[in-house]
Amino acid sequence: MNTVVIFAGGAGQRMNSKTLPKQFLELHGKPIIIYTLEQFDDHPLVDGIVVACLPGWEKHLERLIRKFAIEKVKAIVPGGVNGQESIFNALHKLTELYDPSDVVMIHDGVRPLIDADTISANIESVKKYGSGITVSPAIETVTIGSDDNKTQVGQIIDRSLCRMAKAPQSFLLGDIHEAHLKARQDGLLDFIDSASLMQHYGHSLHTVDGPATNIKITTPTDFYIFRAIVDARESQQILGY
Repeated sequence: MNTVVIFAGGAGQRMNSKTLPKQFLELHGKPIIIYTLEQFDDHPLVDGIVVACLPGWEKHLERLIRKFAIEKVKAIVPGGVNGQESIFNALHKLTELYDPSDVVMIHDGVRPLIDADTISANIESVKKYGSGITVSPAIETVTIGSDDNKTQVGQIIDRSLCRMAKAPQSFLLGDIHEAHLKARQDGLLDFIDSASLMQHYGHSLHTVDGPATNIKITTPTDFYIFRAIVDARESQQILGY
């Protein structure tokens, strides 16, 4: 089986929205979280989805799932105090529904431009290597700050060696659940993402190349980019260019 964790537990403070959390902001009458869910719901290799939702918004999400006919969501669980805890809550629910040997793809609810090819490549990578971390090439110079002078550039890293880690980040369900349990036992509750957590506990990570358009919508600028990409794709379908 191939499963998905969608974590949508954040309040989206950097979006500066006065009305809705960022995952529920709408473009052309459809919330961002639904754009994201549709990509996995429509993929023929995906069997089930668990969503970690911002507490208090679970009923709202349930209504949206019914309205937009999302069929593969098996459960909605409350998110935690941070992304790591939200992911753990969803993973823990998945372990009640699926086997440890099944694939799980962990994805941001506000990363709606994921595509079918990247999803397929993640599944293939996990079955072959045990992990699949979606990346895209670094397109700007990467530097490390100087220890003794905050305004001075330290080491400049060869850009050809750099990759930007994105999502999905995919593993065997039993492996990532066990790593989360160890982290909780060790009091390590602030890993930046699942890849960092898994590497800390000795797992090797294999990359999956994904498109640069697979952006995370965090700020108003990200939303405008998302809108521009969606509108461009719709124009291409309608006008054929």
